Amino acid sequence: MDRRRFIASAAALGAMSAIGARAPVYAGMRRARRVRYQKALKIGMISGGETLAEKFAIASKAGFAGVELDSPSGLAADEVIDARNQTGMAVPGVVDSVHWAKPLNHPDEAVREEGLAGLERAIRDCAAWTTPASVEDPDRTVLLVPAVVSADMPYADARRLSIEGIATVLPLARKLGIKIAIENVWNGFLLSPLEAAAYVDELNDLAGARTCGWYFDVGNIWRLGWPAHWIDALDDRIFRLDIKGYSRTKADKEGRWAGFGVEIDEGDLDWGAVRTALMRIGYTGWATAEVRGGDLTRLEDISARMGRVLGTG
Repeated sequence: MDRRRFIASAAALGAMSAIGARAPVYAGMRRARRVRYQKALKIGMISGGETLAEKFAIASKAGFAGVELDSPSGLAADEVIDARNQTGMAVPGVVDSVHWAKPLNHPDEAVREEGLAGLERAIRDCAAWTTPASVEDPDRTVLLVPAVVSADMPYADARRLSIEGIATVLPLARKLGIKIAIENVWNGFLLSPLEAAAYVDELNDLAGARTCGWYFDVGNIWRLGWPAHWIDALDDRIFRLDIKGYSRTKADKEGRWAGFGVEIDEGDLDWGAVRTALMRIGYTGWATAEVRGGDLTRLEDISARMGRVLGTG
């Protein structure tokens, strides 16, 4: 091996070793094995019900244990708490509702500030609305799409601006006990699992605690790579799962968005490999449906399909 190839190989091994070794805040914090998955769904999937409590009751009857809400939104804390108390449903987290329209890497500083204000609101609402599902699963999360890469927004700038933005809310998140869960979406950003792990670790170094992690969307990744590879690389950085189906075969024939035109347990996604990888890392926390919703009958069907792919019946 010549000197140039030796140096390149050593650098590559060093980078992989750094990610594998983890940032110091992860030392000794491997997820404890939990008893079971807990099924949740997004609030926008529930048809019917005049009040939030009625919507929660429909979701509960369909077989779900939690509902994820949006913030900023028009919901009031007492409305959410009343719905929780009346139905016994959990609110495991919220979704930042402005991260697409006002991304943290927007070229306009004023828009970035609005995006940060939305993220701060989501963190505060998450603290007010949510409750830990159990002693074994204490995390309460805000789902965040951290940046959007485009022809006019270079990748490196997206990374720098998003980290700078998230860093400003880390003290608040840590103070309130809220975790920020980065989601993999088709935003042209964080396209490999090793890069995704390094991004999260850098944020946690800034926080000085395990404040940031991953909201792993299984269906979204299947278009780009192999979900099991991502699960192994992200390991206990995975805070939450989004569950949907995807068909590469259908996407190849009809276009990439058509790939989502399958049910959770249909298509060509290898759910067996996903389950095995999740077992390897000890993950049995929240799994949230993110598909076309509907009435009680439709939600019951979604719950049953989730049970089949997760191996819970």
